[in-house]
Amino acid sequence: MISLGAVLVLLVTLVSVDPRVRDQLTGVWAAPGSSALTTVGSHIREVSTVALSAARDHGIANAPLMIFALAATVLVLFMLRT
Repeated sequence: MISLGAVLVLLVTLVSVDPRVRDQLTGVWAAPGSSALTTVGSHIREVSTVALSAARDHGIANAPLMIFALAATVLVLFMLRT
C-alpha cells in the first residue's frame, strides 16, 4: 500500500513538472470507451516510457544531488541497522 502511494506521488510530481508526462496521461484519460480496453496495455507502456524518460532526464540534470541522496540513504540505513 505504501509502495502504491509512493508511485502515485511520483507520478503526480512528474505530471506537475514535465509536460510530456501530462500529455501522455491526458491522452490515456481521453481515449474512447470501447477501444480503451484493447489499448490499455499500449497506453500503460507509453506512459511508463515517458515517465521513466522524464525521471532519467531530471536525474541526469540533478546528478550531484541524486548521488548525495543515495549516499545519505545508505548511511541512514547503516545507522538504523546498528
